[in-house]
Amino acid sequence: MKKMMLGNEAVARGMLESGVKVVSSYPGTPSTEITEYAAKYNEIYAEWAPNEKVAVEVATGAAIAGARAAACMKHVGFNVAADPAFTASYTGVNAGLLLCVADDPGLHSSQNEQDTRRLAIAAKIPVLEPSDSTECKEFTKLAISLSEQFDTPIILRLTTRVAHSQSLVELCEPEQIQNKPYEKNPGKYVMMPGMAKVRHSFVEKRITDMAKWAETAEITRTEMGDKKIGIIASGIAYEYAKEALPNASFLKLGMTYPLPEKAIKDFAKKVKKLYVIEELEPVTEEFCKQLGIKVIGKEVLSLEGEYSTEMIKKAILGKDDTVFKQEENLPVRPPIMCPGCPHRGAHYVFKKLGVTVTGDIGCYTLGALPPMQSMDTCICMGASVSMVHGFGLADKEFSKKTVAILGDSTFIHSGITPLINIIYNKGVGTVVILDNSITGMTGHQQNPTTGYTLKGEATNMVSLEKLCEAVGVKRVRVEDPFDLEGFEKALKEELAADEPSVIISRRPCALLKGVKFPGPIKIDPDKCIGCKMCMRIGCPAIVLKGGKPVIDSTLCNGCGLCKKVCKPNAIGTEE
Repeated sequence: MKKMMLGNEAVARGMLESGVKVVSSYPGTPSTEITEYAAKYNEIYAEWAPNEKVAVEVATGAAIAGARAAACMKHVGFNVAADPAFTASYTGVNAGLLLCVADDPGLHSSQNEQDTRRLAIAAKIPVLEPSDSTECKEFTKLAISLSEQFDTPIILRLTTRVAHSQSLVELCEPEQIQNKPYEKNPGKYVMMPGMAKVRHSFVEKRITDMAKWAETAEITRTEMGDKKIGIIASGIAYEYAKEALPNASFLKLGMTYPLPEKAIKDFAKKVKKLYVIEELEPVTEEFCKQLGIKVIGKEVLSLEGEYSTEMIKKAILGKDDTVFKQEENLPVRPPIMCPGCPHRGAHYVFKKLGVTVTGDIGCYTLGALPPMQSMDTCICMGASVSMVHGFGLADKEFSKKTVAILGDSTFIHSGITPLINIIYNKGVGTVVILDNSITGMTGHQQNPTTGYTLKGEATNMVSLEKLCEAVGVKRVRVEDPFDLEGFEKALKEELAADEPSVIISRRPCALLKGVKFPGPIKIDPDKCIGCKMCMRIGCPAIVLKGGKPVIDSTLCNGCGLCKKVCKPNAIGTEE
């Protein structure tokens, strides 16, 4: 039986078919759906962990105990998971351990374009790189097998286009895999210096052995065509190159670390001109040049963003035969907070008071864009809380005019420890936790504050109020961000306090199924004086026509925030 599947769905199917029993992840686009699809299989225990570090530790524990396991994350999530991952490379595994890492060339939903292969090389963890949904499933199964064969975690590197594109996948019966017996082995699993020295030698030999394996593996595939042009490629870049240059000769690499030296040398001898086509970093290109092979890569192709068939054809053949060209300049459509978004009220107050805002990763990051432009920084998960402390250390006056903002899920992910740091080091700072009752930006995943597990089962719900009090915050209050006057008053009071404080800005995401709004409202043109105050909240339902704002009833849900900023009381119900 064959089925059209997303790449991420196919990875989950590969987990099922290879007998993976435990999947622990933190949601992050473009990797999120892997774990969501895995959770649909009763044979797999799947969970959302508080962060990627915890997820990899859970999966590593399960693998050492004898159950095949996986952890999934986006590329910046692997930074968080690097601590356990780098050492798990030394300990090796018992049952198979898969780390699915999805890179985001083009920055569709990320703050950088890092290439996971660089970290994998540093950690000495092998990398498999599928190019379509079929390979997503088959490479997942292969990775689990290789993990056990070579006693190592394996990274399955995806990119946005592979993760989110669809192709046909043949479904097979799941393997019936029994857990491997666990045997106590401190020399293998306790990484004290003496044991780690021994394991380091093992890791170096393992990489050499895996490079030898890749030389003759089926996933290292030579496709000879016109020998005038040879292409070395992997992942989605192979698909683009194949479409752009169907008659060229190809060396398709399924394993992108370690690389098969002999296979590359042999292929290079067969072609007249050799290109390496890879998105982001020139990892394979640099390896070829170290071997003394003359290749062309980043001289003609970009280090930045995604590739395309047209881009490759133009770079190599000098042809620009784009099938579709848009002659007219289309209006830009920047991302924006949804109508009724609970974060809009908070950002309006931040903007009004002119406070400095150290921000974080989430829907609320959109407050950095016009018309709000109320957020000053965004580095990584949890950095907002650490940075508000740093601002205060740079100049005490900042403590009176700077707030940190982060979501409920982000606070659990990595906001707790920097808050402890503020308390422990007698700092002063105001932290606003934007609690929208869900992990919003990645598509409504549960987290420890929602009271439900990944599979929708009721569970203990972490109280943000009690958690903040437990780490030593004496000033904790809950406010509604749509109560603009009350929220502004609370913010002023906490900024004036000479001690750490937390404001929990609590209102559910407007897109949650249980959230109900009264319906569209409208602006009375006779009462409207054209002050445009309602435009300052940045609601996409409010637009200018004839110099005056009007409300698009197809977008408006009637949240009523605009009514609270309209001084002439010109906004009311449609009736």
